[in-house]
Amino acid sequence: MSEFLNTAENISVYGFAASDLNKALQNNEFALHYQPQVSAKTGAMVGFEALIRWNHPMFGLIAPGDFIPLAEESGFILQMGDWVVKTACEQIKQWHLRFGKGLKVAVNLSIKQFSDQLLVENIKNALENTGLDPHYLELELTESVTGNMELIMNTVKKLKALGVGISIDDFGRGYSSLYFLKELEIDKLKLDRSFIIDIHKKKDQTIVQSMLLMAKGLKLEVVAEGIETKEQMEIFAKECDYLQGFYICKPLPKREIEKLLRKRVRAS
Repeated sequence: MSEFLNTAENISVYGFAASDLNKALQNNEFALHYQPQVSAKTGAMVGFEALIRWNHPMFGLIAPGDFIPLAEESGFILQMGDWVVKTACEQIKQWHLRFGKGLKVAVNLSIKQFSDQLLVENIKNALENTGLDPHYLELELTESVTGNMELIMNTVKKLKALGVGISIDDFGRGYSSLYFLKELEIDKLKLDRSFIIDIHKKKDQTIVQSMLLMAKGLKLEVVAEGIETKEQMEIFAKECDYLQGFYICKPLPKREIEKLLRKRVRAS
């Protein structure tokens, strides 16, 4: 295989070049799907995680795992990430106007986004331009966001000053879990889905109980992400604040979410 085909900046599993991503953005081929998060106590919908999808004219709906690595390597992730934040803020604001306030939206930040000097300003602009109360936007950082810890802490402080929520995604997967808790001003933990899947194992149960106890002591909310069975839901509903996963609801496009919201309004 040639060096060109091995270069993630130039090609992905579909044979996409970085320029294809830019064209897709210009042609409005990207869309956000929203996976509901529910209260562990009541089962009521409390918000969503916004997840990008690519509606490719030839290949159909493409999962982020098939184009995000290309976006990361090429640097296009900055432009794409900015679009995700703006679109998510605009959408949740529209839903507030139509269906009432209360629902939050969570957006993942990539490593390169978090290193971008314009990140805080871009998020501030997205909030101001859409009129969304910062309280309803949550930014998810993974433990892979490593490097200059002083820069990371400074960025988190600036984001917190805007009024947005900060959560650690895939908590427990990396080696920096405890360091993140010690140094960063965060509001919420999202347990790594590996602990959800293996919760029947004694070792995983012990680790999860320790993490939940620690979160409670630090007054952090906890999300159990990746709930795929009734058993998992029943176990984590007893200990966590919020639940998310395919057993509850898969990520859905805007129109399908609005059907759920209309039902929610009628039931209230």
